[in-house]
Amino acid sequence: MANSMARSFLQVAATEEVASPLRVVQIEGLVILKIIKHCKEFSPALVTGQLLGLDVGSVLEVTNCFPFPIREEDEEIEADGANYQLEMMRCLREVNVDNNTVGWYQSTILGSYQTVELIETFTNYQENIRRCVCIIYDPSRSNQGVLALKALKLSDSFMELYRANNFTGEKLREKNLSWVDIFEEIPIKVSNSALISAFMTELESDTPVTQCDYDGLQLSTKPYMERNVEFLIECMDDLSMEQQKFQFYYRSLSRQQAQQQAWLQKRRTENMARKAAGEEPLPEEDPSNPIFKPIPEPSRLESFLVTNQIENYCNQINGVAGQNFNRLYLMKSLQDN
Repeated sequence: MANSMARSFLQVAATEEVASPLRVVQIEGLVILKIIKHCKEFSPALVTGQLLGLDVGSVLEVTNCFPFPIREEDEEIEADGANYQLEMMRCLREVNVDNNTVGWYQSTILGSYQTVELIETFTNYQENIRRCVCIIYDPSRSNQGVLALKALKLSDSFMELYRANNFTGEKLREKNLSWVDIFEEIPIKVSNSALISAFMTELESDTPVTQCDYDGLQLSTKPYMERNVEFLIECMDDLSMEQQKFQFYYRSLSRQQAQQQAWLQKRRTENMARKAAGEEPLPEEDPSNPIFKPIPEPSRLESFLVTNQIENYCNQINGVAGQNFNRLYLMKSLQDN
């Protein structure tokens, strides 16, 4: 009996070591309201906060959160921020609330969140947490009638390359990694207790149409579209600069290869003369010669992130333009009737 219990325990431990892939992020409705309130209060400033919950199988449950204080670039202030986080988690543990860190949330402006800083934050979190996510909330996008809330994580293949700090074209082709494989968006499921669901049912109005329904018919989206196009143009300029870096690299590489061929041809001619004179030939490679020093290939990480950001802006412009056409056709039909 003892052997069977020990064997079953070992089997359970072995199965727990193999982590199941993350399928869904389950967030309580109160947590979403806290995130929205914090981000909108300080908009357009960018804010962050901690996510607390449980990691259960393929589901990451987010049951609580708390905001980070707005910090400046100062070591003492950063140390105070770390102490603040530890103190908050200690207080939550004392009142028997989930205090396991499962990630963080942050606000963004028009979806401009795909930066190197976000990847570095993911790396810092994953040094201590087996699995974590980042909840992105966009207040400007939510003002257009859409709950702009998404859960992101880094792909495993990208994390391997990032730890090796090798984003050359050869490595990317070897791993079959493209710019769309950096982030993985995890589906979000909103969960509420039965008591909260019953309370929300009582709060529902009997009138079929509310003011929020009329707000969704606003035709003025010009400022939102203008800012999207401005950010898109900036990203196109950044992408053009990244392409110029690679063009300069390939020009330098071809120039170096031509210098190497000329040097080798000269050395071979010299060796033929030395051989005819009965002297030993010189080596055809000279590591001390600067033309044989390899030129480092620029990293493709920044160009990948900029391309991702361009796709995000294009999707937002496309979505808002489609909604505007639907509203115009609807208003035209109402006017005709």
